[in-house]
Amino acid sequence: MDKPKHHILVCGSFRASGEPKGTCNKKGSLNFLPYIENEILDRGMTDVVLSSTSCFKACDYGPVMIVYPENYWYGNVNSEDVIDEILDALEEGRAAEQYLLS
Repeated sequence: MDKPKHHILVCGSFRASGEPKGTCNKKGSLNFLPYIENEILDRGMTDVVLSSTSCFKACDYGPVMIVYPENYWYGNVNSEDVIDEILDALEEGRAAEQYLLS
């Protein structure tokens, strides 16, 4: 198995008990997972893997998405348009600056 070049992490706000309670979940972060996965496949981004996670502790900026190994932390990822811009930037080898958390 080839290791992926990029790992996209989407905050699911899961707590230790397994319950999703936080801001990202309440703002629909997990609803974007199928869209992101389909975009990754449609774009032929075979070197990218997608995961949902526990809370990133960045609730003021939710929904939050992180791209590794670049360590790009994106906030307010709240629409398919935002996701498209982030994926476009990833394909071009750059960050989607307007959504980066500083």
